[in-house]
Amino acid sequence: MSEEKKLTVLQLLPALESGGVERGTVEIAQALVEHGHRALVMSAGGRLVAPLTQAGALHFTWPIGVKSVRTLALVSRLRKFLSEQKVDVVHARSRVPAWIAWLAWRRMDPSTRPRFVTTVHGLYGVNRYSAIMARGERVIAVSNTVRDYILREYPKTLPWRVDVIHRGVDGALYPHGWKPDAGWHAAFFGQFPNAAGKLLLTLPGRITRLKGHESFIELVARLKRRGLPVHGLIVGGAAASKQRYLQKLRYRVRSMGLEADISFTGQRDDLKNILAMSNLVLSLSTQPESFGRTTLEALRLGVPTAGFDHGGVGEILRTVYPAGLLPMDRIDEACQRIAHLLQEPDAVPEGDFFPLKAMIERTLALYEQLARAPRR
Repeated sequence: MSEEKKLTVLQLLPALESGGVERGTVEIAQALVEHGHRALVMSAGGRLVAPLTQAGALHFTWPIGVKSVRTLALVSRLRKFLSEQKVDVVHARSRVPAWIAWLAWRRMDPSTRPRFVTTVHGLYGVNRYSAIMARGERVIAVSNTVRDYILREYPKTLPWRVDVIHRGVDGALYPHGWKPDAGWHAAFFGQFPNAAGKLLLTLPGRITRLKGHESFIELVARLKRRGLPVHGLIVGGAAASKQRYLQKLRYRVRSMGLEADISFTGQRDDLKNILAMSNLVLSLSTQPESFGRTTLEALRLGVPTAGFDHGGVGEILRTVYPAGLLPMDRIDEACQRIAHLLQEPDAVPEGDFFPLKAMIERTLALYEQLARAPRR
């Protein structure tokens, strides 16, 4: 980026607990600081605030993502904040923050107000509430799947305003063939002894009805009936609102006699280690994913990965590992393909697929270009 103008960029999102959106926010903030820019992030806070601020970014704790009429009270406060902080680019990464940012931004002087960017991280329900994500002066789509969704569902969006910037993975952090050390293995299997010595089938992701946990349980049962020595790992936490669903999943596991064959690990800070030791990582979302960062992380580690052939996960697998494409709504065929990948896995190619560096460079370039562009 040019040295002529140092930018102040404000990213807004509901919280900084975990997940791809949150990690991407931290990565962009770190890159802004490294390039001499001023990185601001506004959220309700969370576990990722510490690494964010350690990198030199500033965090402002606001309830910017709360779905309540009361959140509208933040509009005038945010308008004042944007002026006082001399923000050059405001980048909204979620719908409620985008509405608050847009309502604040639109009443500012068009000749001096920040430039307004949104990132569409998900394939949201099509309605007026979601339409705000297509109102950015520039709209970042995290995959071709998302770009197609934006232009199909919000046809008033000008195509030139939509930039596809795939989310990326740092190859230095996820090197092909990397494995955790023996000490970590011993500690993990000490906590989950039923998994030791088994073919490990891993389903990462937060506990929600859309992530395919029920399909995963059924697949483990079918693989066991085939005589495969598999153990399923359900890796992800459950929000307070999802505790009832988690209990339903646990009951289903018990009722199918799979308590010794499936482990619920809860939220983990060592997901990379779990992915690396897995025999096969799955993505079974019932609705298309916008991208599928965990799928990409597993593949970058060289771990065979399979997922339903739709959305961003299908996009990644077609590019990197087509052997892992699973048919939707045909569980017998999916089970057969998974059994093959567990017993005779196709090697995952080594390559710099979807690099983090490209995501960062293209995002920072977009900020700079927009900050300098004539105002319409």
